[in-house]
Amino acid sequence: MQSAEAFDLIDTLLNLKPDSKTWQARQFREKVKNGTQASYAALFASDLSLPIQDRWLVALYASSLMNSPELTAHYTEQALLAGIDEKLVQIVTEDHVEDIVKCELNSVLQFTKKLILDPIEGNEEALLTLKKSGMSTQDVVVLGQLIGFLAYQIRLVAGLKAMQKLEQAA
Repeated sequence: MQSAEAFDLIDTLLNLKPDSKTWQARQFREKVKNGTQASYAALFASDLSLPIQDRWLVALYASSLMNSPELTAHYTEQALLAGIDEKLVQIVTEDHVEDIVKCELNSVLQFTKKLILDPIEGNEEALLTLKKSGMSTQDVVVLGQLIGFLAYQIRLVAGLKAMQKLEQAA
């Protein structure tokens, strides 16, 4: 069992062990590994004004759109633990966010989709849509940081999975 200080979400999700070359490669830049985990902890901390339920749904949507099964499973679990209705989780996972009637959440998820799938669409018009839905500037900034982190996290997991497959094939 790992201590709280040693816990690393990505190592856990990918079942990386100290005897694997992929795990060892992650240790090479321990500062980056620790920073990744610290960013995750900060972006899902309870003291941010953007509702935690919205943040879990954004993470679930981003990982689902990018076909990251490990992260999708993790964020589904977190969303359900946060008390988000199973039907809403399903709507997000199945990319039916247009069915969400809550204006701000709908705008948040539409913005997430734009930034994850076509970042150039995250322009001034997209930002103004968030503001018109009732989001504060502070929440828009947090949302942008969260989506940027998720894009990085999803790609990191994909790269590490590729390394694992190469290691297992060797």
